[in-house]
Parts: sequence; structure tokens; C-alpha cells
Amino acid sequence: MSGRGGWWRGKSTPAKVETYTRWSFHTFPLVEVAAFALPAFGYVPAPVNWILFLLVSAHAALGAVTASLTLDWTRGRRPLPVRLLWALGTTTVVIAVVSLMIALHGPRGADNGAAAGTVFVGVLSFGIGTLALSVREPRRMVYGVLGAALGAGAVAVPAGVPAPAAAVAAGATVLAAGFFTFTSAFSVWLLNAVYELDEARETRARLAVAEERLRFGRDLHDVMGRNLAVVALKSELAVQLARRGRPEAVEQMIEVQRIARETQREVRDVVRGYREADLRTELAGAQGVLTAAGIDCEVSGPVTGLPAEIQSALGWVVREATTNVLRHGDAARCAVSLRVAEDRVTLTVENDGTPGSGAGTGTGPSTGTGTGTGTGTAEPGRGSGLAGLRERLREVDGVLRAGPAGDDLFRLTAEVPLPPDSVPEQAPAPEPGGSPRPVPHPVSEVTS
Repeated sequence: MSGRGGWWRGKSTPAKVETYTRWSFHTFPLVEVAAFALPAFGYVPAPVNWILFLLVSAHAALGAVTASLTLDWTRGRRPLPVRLLWALGTTTVVIAVVSLMIALHGPRGADNGAAAGTVFVGVLSFGIGTLALSVREPRRMVYGVLGAALGAGAVAVPAGVPAPAAAVAAGATVLAAGFFTFTSAFSVWLLNAVYELDEARETRARLAVAEERLRFGRDLHDVMGRNLAVVALKSELAVQLARRGRPEAVEQMIEVQRIARETQREVRDVVRGYREADLRTELAGAQGVLTAAGIDCEVSGPVTGLPAEIQSALGWVVREATTNVLRHGDAARCAVSLRVAEDRVTLTVENDGTPGSGAGTGTGPSTGTGTGTGTGTAEPGRGSGLAGLRERLREVDGVLRAGPAGDDLFRLTAEVPLPPDSVPEQAPAPEPGGSPRPVPHPVSEVTS
């Protein structure tokens, strides 16, 4: 998918939040110019109105650059732009003082002083709000707002502003600067929180995969450890007997040979159980792994009664689809449904949060999914990832289809024909005029 929609959908959730935050701060300069610079043309005569417009526009542009670079600092991508922050602070004070002087000593008029005074408060507020991005402690942010308000009053009174008007200006500065400071602080907090949650989600997914690897390692250790210990002991005994010329050494080596062959068979059984996916086990495992990764997963449909080779092929589809959801998407929900209708069984995996597309929809057994490649569990000679799925489904005359199924939704469908003599357990009868509905299976039922 191309265009702005594809550009936006191709971003992860943290990247979307960061883009939204940045563009929010990029709109602040436009608000500052529209609220405080443009009105000067209606209330202040030339050339003073142009002076105010250029000063506020320069302050807004400087604030936009400072906000962008400071946001990079909050994400750890660049050092804190100290010089730029000092330049923004100095410019804010200078423009505020100049606008105050224009309000007091500029062209006389009913609205001239009010317009220049509004610029005084607005520039201070936007400047303090932008500078707050460089502060991590809320207490210092409060000190910055109060200091700006006190400074406004301390400058206004000696300059000739009446005390009541100076108090109003200080109060307006507290409200406006406090609002923009809170906006800056909340935006940074939200952005950091989203990134931390995304990192925690990835960590949980990695832990789920590591737990599966540990399970396989434990199974292999249980098989190999005991048998290898026996082989070592009997080999040592055979060596001792051979050195003494005892005929029992041959019997011990025959026993070692038997144990080695038995170990080979047991290892093959362990690996076969890991490689030959059982559909019920894979459905339960997919639900557990996705739930551990913070993804809401729903599994539905009949499981029992399918031939072993079909269960194995569909189990691999579930395993690969689960891996793709964890690795290549930003999903919050995943639905796995199994339907048996007449002479065909259909497995559907849908998930949201798919970045971009680029996946086509095919009709043949070799149709790919376009959601990523590689599970790391494919057998030698069988390919890996989606290529392995195509080969497995081809062996049972299956069809694999995949592609976008609406906004932010991806659907993978595997259809496998049933042998004529296969009579699987059917789903409950449909309602009158309706179609068969999948029956939800809780984890306890799937894993029983």
C-alpha cells in the first residue's frame, strides 16, 4: 500500500505516538503566530505591527526547532541542545520586554496597549512551555512557571504598569504557561510510557519463545542424559574387561550398541513430537504465547476427529502464523477459527495491527502470506517459514491464502480437503437460515 495511509500504517504504535507528539508541537508555532502576531495588524498601526509580527514569528520558529531537538534528547538520540535552549530563553525575555515597551510607550490607542500586552503574556507562555521539555522533574517545571509569572510582574511594575494590571498579567502568565508546561510534560510522559510498554511486550514475547526452547531442551536432556551416562559406564567397564582379556567385554559393547540405537530412536521421537505439530497442542500453545505477549487471542472450532496428517499440517500453519503475529505486527487481537464443512476443513487466522501490506492473495497451494519469514523450526529439506508451510499443505492438497482483509486487518486462510472416509466431529448444527458457527474452546479444553 502506498500513499499517506500506507506510511502511517507502516509505523509501530510507539512510532505513531511519537509522530503525533512531534506534529502537535509543530502546530504550536502556528497557534502562537495566529493568536498573537496576526491580530496586531488589526489593532496596532504600521510599522509597529510588522515589528510584533516578525518578533513573534521568529520566536515561534525558534521554539519549533528547539522542541524537535529536545524531543530527540528525551528519546536518547542526541545530546541536550543546551545552547539552543539558552537562545530560546533569552529570545523569550527580549521579545517579552520589547512588547511591554511597545504597550507602554508605543502608539496610543484603545487596543494598542492590550494587543502588545497580549503578546507579552503569549510569548512568555509558549517559551516556558517549550523549555519545560528539557526538564525531567515536575518540581522544577512548577518553579519555572512561577518564576516566569513573578518575573513578568517584577518587570511590568518598574516599567510603569499599574499594580493591578501587572497582577493580572502575572496571573495570566501562570495559567497560560502552566497549561503549556503541563502539555509538554504529559506528552513526554506518554511517549516514554508507550515505548516502555512496547519494550515490555517484546520482552514477554521473547520470554515465551525462550520458555518453549527450554522445554525442548529439558525433554532432550531427559532422554540423552541418562542414556549417555549408561553408555559411559558400560564403555569404561568394557575397556577394563578388554584389558584383562575377559570375553564379557564383547557383551558390554553389544549392550552399548543397543543403548546407542535406543537413544537414537528416543531422540527421533522427541524431535518428531516437536516437528510434527499436533493441532490441539498448537492451538493451546498459540493462545498461551499470544496472551503472554499481551495479545487477546480467541480460539474456536472443532479440533477432534481430523486425520493426523491434516492436524500436523494445520498445526504448522498455526505455529507459523503465531510467530508472524509476534514478530512482524503490532497486534492487539488475534482470532483463530477452525471450520469443517462437507469435505473441507478451513483454518483462519486473523490479526490486527499489520504494518503495511505487500501481501497478495493467491489461490494455489504455493500462495505466500507476505507477513514475514522464518520460524526457526523447519525440518532439513522442508524449507523454513512460509516456504515450509506451502510444502506441507501441498502434501495434503491444501491451499494457503493470505492478504489484507480490511483496515488494519490481516487474514491467513488454509483449506485442506478431507479424505472420503474421514468423518470428523462436526460443529453444532446451525440456526435456521444461518451458517455453522465456530464453538469457542477455552485453554483448559484445548489442552485436555
